[in-house]
Amino acid sequence: MERRDFLSTAAALPLALWASPVCLAESAADSIPEEAISDFCRRLRPVGRVLEEEGYFVWCNAPIADDDGRIHVFYSRWPASKGMGGWITCCEIAHAVADAPEGPYRTLDVALTPRGPGYWDATTCHNPHVKRVGDDYCLFYMGNSNGKTDTKRIGLATAPTLAGPWTRSDSPLLEPGPDGAWDDHCTTNPSYIQHPSGESWLYYKSWNTADYLRDSPPVRGNRKYGLATAPDLHGPYARHPANPMVDFSGRGANRQCEDAFIWREAGVYKMIARDMGVFNHDVGLYLESPDGVQWSEPRVAFYGLSHYVSQPPAPRNLKRYGRLERPQLLFQHGRPTHLFGASQGGRFGTASGFVFEIAKR
Repeated sequence: MERRDFLSTAAALPLALWASPVCLAESAADSIPEEAISDFCRRLRPVGRVLEEEGYFVWCNAPIADDDGRIHVFYSRWPASKGMGGWITCCEIAHAVADAPEGPYRTLDVALTPRGPGYWDATTCHNPHVKRVGDDYCLFYMGNSNGKTDTKRIGLATAPTLAGPWTRSDSPLLEPGPDGAWDDHCTTNPSYIQHPSGESWLYYKSWNTADYLRDSPPVRGNRKYGLATAPDLHGPYARHPANPMVDFSGRGANRQCEDAFIWREAGVYKMIARDMGVFNHDVGLYLESPDGVQWSEPRVAFYGLSHYVSQPPAPRNLKRYGRLERPQLLFQHGRPTHLFGASQGGRFGTASGFVFEIAKR
């Protein structure tokens, strides 16, 4: 069978063949000790792909439920013609809605687009992370001004409704640290919580420019996580003195993580993130903290998609095929009910969202 025919046939398969709670394939995750598997991971039940859009790569699927129980997703998308690298040069943040987490989703509008020359988010809008804070809906995101990583900055847009209109500031929420600091290259991958004290806590990823540029050994920056706090949603944000809070660089082999999502549940701070070498590059990490500052040893938060579903062979243009990236949680009635991620592949051979149900304890 030709690959094109195989993809066409596979796209028509029932969802049950794509998403089963039973492990479908051996993977690098099978060598991970049982004690390193988190309860969060054990409760995941794959649902399947969502937001497969012809002509687009879809990434960064951030869900939120409205007062009527409908599910809204703010997601990154860019033209398929730009390849996977288009996320940093021409991405926009679109808005879709469905009656249930598994969809089907209908795209309603584009919430944020690059604003053009002169703005900090001139060339891309990416990494949406949506929260309701008081009466406002808050869309945290990353923008850049030159199509490169060194101008990535975290910003904020607010709106009275999920339909907008979105008002964004002319300045980022958080600039990089001073030259030579661990976070002097950029600020990106926002994750926000409102602390019980009322403070705004903004977790972010960054790395050091010197590490990014040095040639021997070849390192494109060791990604670490920090925290910035503010008395008000709009800042000013100050770096926490314990930064960087999550740092795996001392373990060797350029171990690191990215795409963290942080939440507070039953008085415990919890984090899920994409692993970049702590266990392997296919799984996610799960960490806990009593105070949001000191974090536990990581365990596995989720496996690669081959552990859950059977997919067609990887297209030649997709180099991250099979990974689940940019994890974000959907909360309903006060508890996390679904994990939304992004993964290359899908009906159009680009990338889409992928949803898991989180079983109750």
